[in-house]
Amino acid sequence: MNQRSPLLPVTAAMVVGVLGVGAALAVGDLVAAFVDPESSPFLAVGNTAIDLTPLPLKDFAVRTFGTYDKLVLLAGMGVFLLVAAAAAGVLSRHRPLPGTVLAVLLGLLGVVAVLVRPNLTPVAVVAPVASLVAGVAVFRGLHRLAGRADADGPSRSGRRAFLLGSLGTVVGIGLTGAGGRLLVGRVDVEGSRAKVTQMLAEHQQPTVPTGADFASDGTPTFLTPNDKFYRVDTALSVPQLRAEDWTLRVHGLVERELNLTFADIMAMNLVTRTITMTCVSNEVGGPYVSTANFTGVLLRELLAEAGVKADADQVLSSSVDGYSAGSPVSSVLDPRRDAMLAVGMNGQALPPEHGFPARLVVPGIYGYASATKWLKDIELTTFAAKKQYWVPRGYGERAPIKTEARIDMPQGLQSLPDGKVVVAGIAWAQTKGIAKVELQMDGGPWQEADLAVTVNAETWRMWRKVYDLKPGTHTVICRATDITGYTQTRDRVGPIPDGATGWHTILFTTS
Repeated sequence: MNQRSPLLPVTAAMVVGVLGVGAALAVGDLVAAFVDPESSPFLAVGNTAIDLTPLPLKDFAVRTFGTYDKLVLLAGMGVFLLVAAAAAGVLSRHRPLPGTVLAVLLGLLGVVAVLVRPNLTPVAVVAPVASLVAGVAVFRGLHRLAGRADADGPSRSGRRAFLLGSLGTVVGIGLTGAGGRLLVGRVDVEGSRAKVTQMLAEHQQPTVPTGADFASDGTPTFLTPNDKFYRVDTALSVPQLRAEDWTLRVHGLVERELNLTFADIMAMNLVTRTITMTCVSNEVGGPYVSTANFTGVLLRELLAEAGVKADADQVLSSSVDGYSAGSPVSSVLDPRRDAMLAVGMNGQALPPEHGFPARLVVPGIYGYASATKWLKDIELTTFAAKKQYWVPRGYGERAPIKTEARIDMPQGLQSLPDGKVVVAGIAWAQTKGIAKVELQMDGGPWQEADLAVTVNAETWRMWRKVYDLKPGTHTVICRATDITGYTQTRDRVGPIPDGATGWHTILFTTS
């Protein structure tokens, strides 16, 4: 007669499941540090989840969590794995098969995620395979110890062995995970950035004229500090790159293929331009618009060295993390706008989260179609032949930025003293420029606001207007008109597929 395996206590079973998954993740991270940090099964699955996220859900995440959307995704994945691991442990109280199956399935999910990542080579599959093996081995080993502990009955030796095995696994997970993080951190990004910042010190930054903003009345400062500049991208972890290791390939429909190093770029004619960037995810009145002095090489000059063929109509730029953006050749080569391969931002090297060592900046085009960070490849092609990252996911192809205005002060539902009230904000129509901003207070006639000094057509413009208001509830609406004479539409449309429209409206009170 076969003796049945002992039934593990629920707590012990949950510990076995959680530690098995923890070991798998730690080993996967450690091996990925040697192969490619992006091959970590946890990151690969997360990045693939971002790629597969339906547009409405992606739009909801950005709108709800802003720049914390990736942190929320990582936290959600962590909670899911914790619950799944604990549940697998409980299901494995009698025998280890259910937990083993879960470990194998999670491992295979990591393998598939790595294989489908466009920026990873086949050798990167080593990381999820190692993760799978470690997860199965640790789970089954701890399950065996837990079974012996329960079979020993009153004896404490088996329980002591399980406790020591569990504590040892926890220590192993901690050391392995820390080792992986240390190995990833061995890339001296900040040292490389410091050298680039020193090289950029000789390039004079444009002076922002007096009166270019109404910051004292509630608008942003004209130049956005680097740590305040909006960030919206698909990178679950910020790529860690050194300028010394960076290369750029320019190819496709060109007369001469170029393979450039960072030193090659720095030896070119560097210029600094003040440019306002806008994200297509920006809702009406949203925060995803910022302005900086970008230093780099004008793209039209760089591409002139390659020689753009007449049939090319798209500049397809790719990132080291697999992202791609497609900008119209006509916009990139337009002498009236300063499309750039940027290496500096507000007098410093680009911050890692904003694309160090190099990125693209194309004025007048929403970032998803123009602002590739961590740049590695530029291909001259056609819109018919190749699609950038977001186009198959439902976004527009050309992505010109729409004329918009935003109220920054008062803020929604704010309470202010009655009497003199300043309403202030920003407007943008990159490459065209803002001609006027009008306000409507409490359903009255449209009135023009005072405009700040113009810096250039590629940047935002601040505005303000003073009202004398009695106590009560007030509603103010703004709209902008650009230099071409176009006044933004009141029709409210969401960001998808090519940018939000509508008049920004604020409700506030005075007393």
